[in-house]
Amino acid sequence: MVEKWKRGLILIVVCVILQKGDGQLAENFYGVTCSNVESIVKQAVLNKFSQTFTTVPATLRLFFHDCFIEGCDASILISSRNGDAEKDAPDNLSLAGDGFDTIIKAKQAVEAQCPGVVSCADILALAAREVVGLAGGPSYSVELGRRDGLISQASRVRGALPEPDFNLIQLTEIFARNNLSQLDMIALSGAHTVGFSHCSRFANRLYSFSASNPVDPSLNPDYMKQLMAACPRNVDPNIAIDMDPETPRTFDNVYYKNLVAGKGMFTSDQVLFTDSSTQPIVKDFANGDFSGAFVTAMTKLGRIGVKTGTEGEIRKDCTAFNS
Repeated sequence: MVEKWKRGLILIVVCVILQKGDGQLAENFYGVTCSNVESIVKQAVLNKFSQTFTTVPATLRLFFHDCFIEGCDASILISSRNGDAEKDAPDNLSLAGDGFDTIIKAKQAVEAQCPGVVSCADILALAAREVVGLAGGPSYSVELGRRDGLISQASRVRGALPEPDFNLIQLTEIFARNNLSQLDMIALSGAHTVGFSHCSRFANRLYSFSASNPVDPSLNPDYMKQLMAACPRNVDPNIAIDMDPETPRTFDNVYYKNLVAGKGMFTSDQVLFTDSSTQPIVKDFANGDFSGAFVTAMTKLGRIGVKTGTEGEIRKDCTAFNS
């Protein structure tokens, strides 16, 4: 009788913990409630990808920016009439619309078959996995069970995302705040192999790096000329160029080979090689496969600040809170 009582008490405690939302995720979370959710999202992402390759970097960056603010809770997707949502923050204004459109369409497809069951946060996590695969990167299992957050404020973004001019200490610290190691940070930076950027994000390296060196001396001379040709002074601010000048549409390790050659677009990219403490990792990734480290880092990224149990909500519309 006592043992039965103890087992009952343990079960109650476990249930309470899960209801409060302690970040417990599971790969088969929708096994009963929406067993085909992954195939639905996969098809929706494929449809968008067939229209534009921008779907890949846009969706991947959207996932990263979402997780680093309020945690992986789809708060980045909220639209606000007064322009005070997370997506309205200066650091998020450059997020490509194709990423948002991908998730909105995937949510609509899921709702058509499993209404009110799957969170926008989980759809974003699944979509991020799909775009990596579509660009030739690794496939991996995605933990599910996130709920959508109830807070989305532009003011919470400032200082929460890595900046293109960050040094290694700043990069390491901002990733550490999210329980991501230096190795995770270097692996996740590999996503820049399919990314793009507006000229304004790195123009200082070309024209105003320092008083003695207008051009960043760590830049490969040929790459410098290529960037200057694409981004002359006073260039149209809407112009964006590929971050990987060699294989911009393939998810591969060429990003790291570029760093070895001095072809990192941002200071925060190139410093991973110029700093002696991280250079060995960059060389390893340049000479081998970084997909294992990337998958590990993406899994850890997907656990940041998740809402589970009774926390948050399951949004009907990814762009608006339910009430």
